[in-house]
Amino acid sequence: MNPKLIIDLKKLKHNGLLLAEMCGLQGISVTAVTKVFCAYPEMVEVLADLPIDYLADSRIENIMAYPKGITQKTMLLRLPSPSDADRVVEYCNISLNSEIYTLDKLNQTAQKLDKIHSVILMIDLGDLREGIFFEDTQKIENTAGFILSCKNLELLGIGTNLTCYGAVLPTQENLDKLVEIADNLRKRFGIDLPVISGGNSSSLYLLENGKMPAGINHLRLGEAIVCGRETAFGETFKGLKTDVVTLQAEIIEIQQKPSMPVGRTNVNAFGEAISFKDKGVHKRGILAIGRQDIGSNQMVCHDPSVEAIDSSSDHLIVDLTGDYNVGDWLSFSLTYGGILAGFTSKYVDKIFTEEDVNCQDL
Repeated sequence: MNPKLIIDLKKLKHNGLLLAEMCGLQGISVTAVTKVFCAYPEMVEVLADLPIDYLADSRIENIMAYPKGITQKTMLLRLPSPSDADRVVEYCNISLNSEIYTLDKLNQTAQKLDKIHSVILMIDLGDLREGIFFEDTQKIENTAGFILSCKNLELLGIGTNLTCYGAVLPTQENLDKLVEIADNLRKRFGIDLPVISGGNSSSLYLLENGKMPAGINHLRLGEAIVCGRETAFGETFKGLKTDVVTLQAEIIEIQQKPSMPVGRTNVNAFGEAISFKDKGVHKRGILAIGRQDIGSNQMVCHDPSVEAIDSSSDHLIVDLTGDYNVGDWLSFSLTYGGILAGFTSKYVDKIFTEEDVNCQDL
């Protein structure tokens, strides 16, 4: 039988509601990011019932598959492909942008469809992923000016992304720069620029410690909602549930074997040279899940006596010291990357449940 993701929808709702209320108390609106769970409709519907303003995803296909009747505005997180301008304007109210060439395509498409498409201009504060580099004032102003010149584009605000690539932490100092850039654009063009998007779940530690710069009024939250963690330091965010998603996999073999390979070795099927710990002969289990589903480094067994050794394409090999039999199932907690991989894999079943959860009063 396939491995299973068990998704607790009550815990998902608890996390989303708590974050929306905590952010709201500080004047910060929340965009709920659906990409980590591939916008499964059962989960999108839970988030759509919460007091949030936007739903967002990096994949246009996920946004296109949102359930009908969603009232939140939709936001495309990954910079639009110029060749995809038609779908972006048709299915997304808002997109994050940095390139004039793409913005021109979006404007032309919006004109054809008789729509106004909203834009958040992305600023790179040093993480070196998307956005115009924050020191390039002229390019920032030129791009903002181009958006304002387009009849079918609306400059909704500016935003940034941190920690995802260069691991640069959100701080009061770098987010203050984003606020300063917004203020300069307001003065330069005489505009409101209502949204200053201060990043993702990695910015939550500033919120929790009361250090979020004044002026930051929007966050894009995915991992915090699904994993219950802020992502700057990987700490559990106060009051959130960390077990929204649990992995279960079945044991298909238990054998006594040496811990060291026997014979001449080179590289494995993935071109990797593997090192081994010599534990002598021990009980080794194989589970019906592999790298094509979720890698061994992305899961932690609920039984601390079970150690994941490594994975091949279709098998997870574990040091199995406990009293288990073939056909038993093991449960695992997952990293953000593990949840993303599990939802993406068609070989992992998704089981939705609504177990009772001891939610604090919100």
